[in-house]
Amino acid sequence: MDAPSRGQADGTDPADQWVLNPKTGDYELRLNGSPEHPAAPGPRRASRPGPAAPGPARVPGQRGHGTAPAPARVPGPTPAPDGADDGDDADGSGHRRRRQQKPKRRSGRRKALMWTGGALGLVLVGGSAFAYYWYDRLNGNINTVDIGDAGSDKVLAEGPVNILVIGNDVRTGKGNEAYGDRDNVTGHADTTLLFHVAEDRTNATVMSIPRDLMTQIPECETKRSDGSTEVIPGSAGPTKFNESFGVNGRDPGCTMRTVETIAGVEVDHFMMFDFNAVKTLSTAVGGVEVCLEKPLKDLDGGTKLDLPAGKSTLEGEEALSFLRNRHGLENESDLDRIKMQQAFVASMIRQLKEDTLDSPSKMLDVADAATKSLTVDQGIGSARKLLTLARELTKINLKNITMMTLPVIDNPAEPTPVTVVLDPVKGPQVLGMLQDDVSFTEVKKKEKAAKDKQAALLEGPRAEASAVRVDVYNGGGPQGAAQETLTWLRTSEGVSESANRGNAPAEVARTRLEYAPDQADQARKLADLMGLPASALKPGGEDSDAAQPMTLTLGPDFEGAGVPVAAPKKVDVGQSRADERMCKK
Repeated sequence: MDAPSRGQADGTDPADQWVLNPKTGDYELRLNGSPEHPAAPGPRRASRPGPAAPGPARVPGQRGHGTAPAPARVPGPTPAPDGADDGDDADGSGHRRRRQQKPKRRSGRRKALMWTGGALGLVLVGGSAFAYYWYDRLNGNINTVDIGDAGSDKVLAEGPVNILVIGNDVRTGKGNEAYGDRDNVTGHADTTLLFHVAEDRTNATVMSIPRDLMTQIPECETKRSDGSTEVIPGSAGPTKFNESFGVNGRDPGCTMRTVETIAGVEVDHFMMFDFNAVKTLSTAVGGVEVCLEKPLKDLDGGTKLDLPAGKSTLEGEEALSFLRNRHGLENESDLDRIKMQQAFVASMIRQLKEDTLDSPSKMLDVADAATKSLTVDQGIGSARKLLTLARELTKINLKNITMMTLPVIDNPAEPTPVTVVLDPVKGPQVLGMLQDDVSFTEVKKKEKAAKDKQAALLEGPRAEASAVRVDVYNGGGPQGAAQETLTWLRTSEGVSESANRGNAPAEVARTRLEYAPDQADQARKLADLMGLPASALKPGGEDSDAAQPMTLTLGPDFEGAGVPVAAPKKVDVGQSRADERMCKK
């Protein structure tokens, strides 16, 4: 059942099959041949032997030979109040008869609203043969990967949610061989976005991670098709980020773990798209608007990209060529291309919210196009779960979605830099804001609530210094910082129950103190001694082991023993908002 032919064979518009039931006040689906006004549902009764009712006819497009699901009910208008004329008359026999009314022609807008409430509502609840077909079709489109213990098994975890969007540069598919290595059958983590959704769901940050970022790739456990597991060793030293997927058998779970190492936040889910997704999605939304200050042309001739200055609407092959192009940009670098990609993504988000969400037919086209090129983790591996997630994300106002790139600088280890490394100043500041769930947008209530929540961690009793037990790690601070801190704590501050544990398993963006709830009094005391801000305190859950010492990990913001650690401040990294248009005039 393709998008252009969703009507019935007799020309009936599916929207016209939604009929108001006066007994319930709800719209219900009436397929051809179904009763015009079925009785309102009554209490369930125990079943008893009797003649079997004839089963419904099989609807084209429905899999299997079972019965079609019962008609789904979607919210309708509020029933008339008592005493109001609801269109029924009593005839004195105890029965009610339908008053004959002149048929009213539905307006185009009302029909569209019925489509929205009907077709999309059905996809969500899986009711009716029409919806069952689409629900089953979308489920069949989705590919899932078992990433083991990486990620979350919940669609929306409590607290902030982090979703990793991976653009896979695999070249399979018609026409995609023009974009590079034709032997690349697995792909790499090419365009990667970390989508951070705030705990209160008022704002989000979309942060691009450069493919040429030099970073440490941790070892990761992967699942094989035969059910076995294999632990893939991490990189021997700093390696390009895009090798976190596809190299040595690394799966998207390895990319998630790499991002967790870089950003210091837990990644809950991943979504991976390939080149074909750009083509099909941009076409499904009716094209994506972009604006150029000067003409843009593919000088290598690998594609037919040739855009004039000013406004253009891109879809299909042209949209992919635009996103893959570097020529004609300021430095012809991957960082310049990222800026174009962010502007394109923001424009597509606006298109979805302003146009596509009001058109159920377009929504189904988009959902079909997206899922055909989509691979996700099992935690969101169904149409129902993805729709639940999408419904939550669409509540965020565009002006409160920040687009940015992880702050980086040219790699100083290379004479002629072709790779980048984390900016030692701005990088920890940005990542610290993500870790503390601080908004980059002007959401005043959100910022105040975050500050109040952090400040509350420092309120309460303090333990004696002699009762503080802490293990000290160096997670990116100056060389010898852990030993220096240990000596200072013992000799100057009386924290005798402290130990130097050497280098941390992974570097952190900022200094942090992790502790169990029962150790809060110790944490406050240590924060006082070391000048730690409230944002550095990381209380664990109820399952935290209070029998173990607290863990103090020194980050790049640590300047020396006895020197207070500064609280993170907002930083300007050239971020933009999703509601800012490329074409401002």
